[in-house]
Amino acid sequence: MQFLIQPHLVFALIFCAFPMVKVAAAQQNTPPNIVFILADDLGYGELGCYGQDKIKTPNIDHLASEGARFTQHYTGAPVCAPARCTLLTGQNLAHAEIRGNRDSGNGRIFPGQFPITDEIVTIAEVLKSVGYTNGAFGKWGLGPSNTTGSPMKQGFDRYYGYNCQRNAHSYYPPFLDSNEKEVRINNFPIPGHLKLPSGEVRADDYRAENYAPDLILDEAVKFIEKNKNKPFFLYLPFVEPHVAMQPPQEWIDQYPTEWDDENGVYRGQNGYLPHPRPRAGYAAMISDLDEHVGTILENLKKFNLDKNTIVIFTSDNGPTHGSRDPRFHVGGAASTFFNSTGGLKGFKGSCYEGGIRVPCVVRWPDHVKPGSTITTPSYFPDWFPTLAKIAEAPVETKQTLDGIDLTGAMKAETAPKREHPMIWEFNGYGGIIAIRDGNWKALRRNLKKGKQPLAWELYNLDTDPSESNDVASKHPEIVANLETKFFRKPNHRTRFPGSISGQAGAVRSIPRLAQTHKLSVDLIVLVFFMVVEFSI
Repeated sequence: MQFLIQPHLVFALIFCAFPMVKVAAAQQNTPPNIVFILADDLGYGELGCYGQDKIKTPNIDHLASEGARFTQHYTGAPVCAPARCTLLTGQNLAHAEIRGNRDSGNGRIFPGQFPITDEIVTIAEVLKSVGYTNGAFGKWGLGPSNTTGSPMKQGFDRYYGYNCQRNAHSYYPPFLDSNEKEVRINNFPIPGHLKLPSGEVRADDYRAENYAPDLILDEAVKFIEKNKNKPFFLYLPFVEPHVAMQPPQEWIDQYPTEWDDENGVYRGQNGYLPHPRPRAGYAAMISDLDEHVGTILENLKKFNLDKNTIVIFTSDNGPTHGSRDPRFHVGGAASTFFNSTGGLKGFKGSCYEGGIRVPCVVRWPDHVKPGSTITTPSYFPDWFPTLAKIAEAPVETKQTLDGIDLTGAMKAETAPKREHPMIWEFNGYGGIIAIRDGNWKALRRNLKKGKQPLAWELYNLDTDPSESNDVASKHPEIVANLETKFFRKPNHRTRFPGSISGQAGAVRSIPRLAQTHKLSVDLIVLVFFMVVEFSI
């Protein structure tokens, strides 16, 4: 049997197929969307894909199965605000404008943190310069509204969330920030810090009308839908699982009541809010975070954006550390019970691996092999050049950039070469400096003014990732080499925000003084951190 194809039918078929060809071509020519999800105080071992066997994280685990896990990824700082600064500005703690959780000093109850300057260039500004629309939803921490540090003045077109980190201590706060306006969300807000020395502890007593993470998620979803037809950068610094513990009851109920038989209720004795089932409550916070990640992924797929979007998930620092009552960590968190660091030493606020090594998952269809592992050591300053490369955006900034482009590592191509070691120089928690070069990591603690500096510690992370065997005494030449690299330009800091006149010059002169006058290393480091103390 022969079929005759009529010319008008051929034309109709071509006409109908043309839109599909046009869409496919448009997707190939459109720069990839970028979604960067930043958890708050999530430990290296708190996800199923990183070995967690108690807490349910199916959405992030699935994301890892469709992409890659970094096994040696580091935050830029062991606490919130400076970690965000290193991420968005591409600078390590020796150069970053924000090096601690310092408030702005404006006198308000929720003052916001010390602002980054107008001179600093963020990755959002770089992406905006090549046509990206940028939105940030969650905890900001880099400057109050109507200052140079406002997200609306640092390259973002839309912001919704907690501008001030103090406000983020409660999941039922009085208000959230929408762009540069405060929007009241709870008429009867719950403060982030209360104690209940006696009596029944009820979770509902610490809940109000509106749960802030859900409102933040809703605004993020609206941003995706509104900008689905153009390239966007979606920065999601979610607040979970930072305490206080106020997760939805439906998640608490999914975890065994027996977990909390050992230690009982938490009464707020280690800060933040009481909770009747702290272990279940902590797990619920992480599962709620995972559910929110799932919602973002679902909406990317709903609008056919998932194939042309790179999704990065990581955490700002390690899990919450211990406090006065040894049964609980700060806020009642159960970091020990859940092995939250995955066997690594230290917690939040520490430059040991448990404080700075964080989970990091990347999905980038057709570029990152599903189910793969990336062992390249990397850290937050690397994301600035990496995202710029992905967006084909020129990087023309006056600031020092301390990161490397990770696209080669993600694509399993040539491993990137790092010309300078990874640096941490943190004035909090007694004063800490750390440096990683290859497999060697050296750190020194108690360097803040008024403290007795401790000796250098040295670890081979290839054979001792848990930092259980300090080999500084066996390899003094390696310690000396790393110490020299730490203080050598361009690694050491060259200026301080709000510095006293002349102090920056004193810091710049440290390497030269060490060489010319042969000052003891102990004295050099002590003077270094005395300058830091007076400057921050």
